[in-house]
Amino acid sequence: MFKMAKSIKGMLAVVIIGTVLASLFIPVLSVSAAPQAPVALGSAGNFAILAETGISTTGTTHITGDIGISPYAATSITGFNLALDPSGTFATPVPASLVTGRIYAADYALPTPTYLGTAVGDMYDAYTDAAGRPTPDFINAGGGNIGGLNLAPGLYNWNSGVTIATDVTLTGSASDVWIFQISGTLDVSSGVHVNLSPGVLASNIFWQVTG
Repeated sequence: MFKMAKSIKGMLAVVIIGTVLASLFIPVLSVSAAPQAPVALGSAGNFAILAETGISTTGTTHITGDIGISPYAATSITGFNLALDPSGTFATPVPASLVTGRIYAADYALPTPTYLGTAVGDMYDAYTDAAGRPTPDFINAGGGNIGGLNLAPGLYNWNSGVTIATDVTLTGSASDVWIFQISGTLDVSSGVHVNLSPGVLASNIFWQVTG
C-alpha cells in the first residue's frame, strides 16, 4: 500500500475500479438532487498521485499514471527506488511494475519544477471548489461506514472520517457526478473495491478529504 501526505489526489478519481456488483441486496441511497458540475482539476488531473510533502510505498503498490511531489524533493518519495532519467526531468521506479508512468519531484531539472508548481496550484483550486460546494444531498451517509452501500449521484458530506470496509457501488450515468466531502480521514480496507455501474465515469468522482 502507499501513503500520501497532504495529498488530495484521493478526491480526483476512483482509485480502484472493479466489476459491477448486482444491487438487489445492497442498500440504495437515492434522492432527487440538483446535478453537480464536475470539479475542474486543471493540470493536477495529469497525476494519479500529487502530494506536497511525501509519497511512500511498502513495495506492493501498482499505480497507473504519473506521480509527483512539490515543493518537497525526490528524497521524500520513498520505497520506489527511483532511477533518474538521463534528461533529469523525471524518474522511474525499480522495479518498473510499481508505477506505470513517470515520477516527478520539485528538485528535478527544468521544466519539472514549473510544471509541478502549476499542478499544485490547480490542486488547491480543485480542493477549494470541492470543499466549498453547498447544500449536501446526503449528510453522514452510513454513519461514516459506506461499505456495502449503493450510492446515487450527488454531493455527500461527513463531519467525521469515512471507512470503506467492504465493496461500495456507485450507480448512475456518464453525465452524473459524485463529490464526497470528508471532514476526517478516508480509510479503505485491503482488497476493497469502488465499483462503478455501466456508464459511470471515474473522472466524475471526487474525494475531498480533510484528514
